[in-house]
Amino acid sequence: MKAAEKGSANNEKKGATANIDTDNLGGIASPRSFGVTPYRAIDLPDLFRIEEWQDEIPWQPFVNGAEIHRLYGDGKEGATAVLIRFREESQVPVHLHPGYEHIFILAGEQRDQNAVRSRGAFTVNPPGTVHGVSSKAGTIVLVIYEKPVVFL
Repeated sequence: MKAAEKGSANNEKKGATANIDTDNLGGIASPRSFGVTPYRAIDLPDLFRIEEWQDEIPWQPFVNGAEIHRLYGDGKEGATAVLIRFREESQVPVHLHPGYEHIFILAGEQRDQNAVRSRGAFTVNPPGTVHGVSSKAGTIVLVIYEKPVVFL
């Protein structure tokens, strides 16, 4: 039996923390101890000054002149985090959020049916939110959503 299989079998008998590998992380459990493949951390330097380094980001075309950079997730299943940049004034079509959506305005201004939000604003939209978004040229937002967006 492999060590990982032994640990799994022992955990079922002794409790989840019985064989956690903490040797290489200064007492912090390794992700491998839980059967999780480690991933690289995503570090974004000084988000409040993103306008100064936005051209270092590998943007991809999104909708209506907006560009997107996916931090994680593919937008098709599961949670996703993205940066969206509006190089010109444009709109994201009306869409439904089946799960929570978190929006942080990093630069510029964004509006939807509920409000106009400027740099520094943070909004949490609950599941079931339906909205279309328009933004001025130069707007950059961080959007994190737990379930894929459904465009209507």
